[in-house]
Amino acid sequence: MNTEPAPRWRRLEPDERKEQIYACAARLFGDRPYSEVSTSDIAAAAGVARGLINHYFGTKRELYLEIIRRALTVPRLAVEILPDGPLELRADVAIEWFLDMVTSQERMWLAAIAPEGIGRDLEVERILEEADRESADRVLEAVGLSSESDHGPELNALVRAFGGMVKAAGREWLVRGSLTRDQVHLLLSKSLVTLVGEVFPAIRAVPPAPRQGRE
Repeated sequence: MNTEPAPRWRRLEPDERKEQIYACAARLFGDRPYSEVSTSDIAAAAGVARGLINHYFGTKRELYLEIIRRALTVPRLAVEILPDGPLELRADVAIEWFLDMVTSQERMWLAAIAPEGIGRDLEVERILEEADRESADRVLEAVGLSSESDHGPELNALVRAFGGMVKAAGREWLVRGSLTRDQVHLLLSKSLVTLVGEVFPAIRAVPPAPRQGRE
């Protein structure tokens, strides 16, 4: 006979509750179009009052934009976990981390790279651009470079262009099934090594063009 006391629900701390709401919302937005998800749906999935969503995130739109931002921005942790070693090793680990991240939130990531449900308005475009720029800065940091250097804007732009291929490869893998994860890993890791090892030095050997401000 089991004499252990029945488990009690643990009261979540505010940060934990906020992350729970975020995770439930991300899952719902990944499964259904933006217009078909209500704050009531999110509240029910998270087991909270609807007012708590407004307290933590504001409107449904603001929550959705935050989900897009986080889904497409490479966090600093991704750089901190990279091992010391040659470029090939660091690129391999970085791409493996990225593919794991995409796998863990596949539907939301796909929705975030083409957020059709909310419309491509100026605020969405700004968030997408900021996420791309910040993620590119993380990649430069991972290989010991900075977007604040003389050629920083060009290097950041090159990484953003690489990011376009990353998204396209992700769709080929996750949506069309025309590439396997291993093939995408090989494509992205080899391309990143070539970008950093060959393209970057060639770009840095050319004097940067005068700039009137960052575009």
